[in-house]
Amino acid sequence: MRRLGPLVVSCLARVEVPAALWRKQRLEEISGEDAELLSAAFVTDYRGTGEEDPRFTAMALTEAILAAGAEACAVHGLRAYDGIQLAAAVAARGADPGCTRFVCFDAELSAAAGRTGFDTTP
Repeated sequence: MRRLGPLVVSCLARVEVPAALWRKQRLEEISGEDAELLSAAFVTDYRGTGEEDPRFTAMALTEAILAAGAEACAVHGLRAYDGIQLAAAVAARGADPGCTRFVCFDAELSAAAGRTGFDTTP
């Protein structure tokens, strides 16, 4: 993902990404050390450091994004946070029509993003 250049994420990613990593650790798909390392790397990417800017632009949640997220759940059968992630991406694309790529590792969310007109990765 880092090779893709500037990335926009919903501020929910701050919770979702570490939660997914620690879930993988509980399922014994990755080690505790890997979960800790990857979580710390994500936080650094999200917040930046004293020397580097964040790698992500985090979209704040607005009433409009929440409403669009609820609609995305109804239309695409998404879970709540996935609907919000898709709605945030649609809002980002509205602000910058160059935002055309949607990156995620959830097949249902990726398919919904494709149906919404995004190029998807992977």
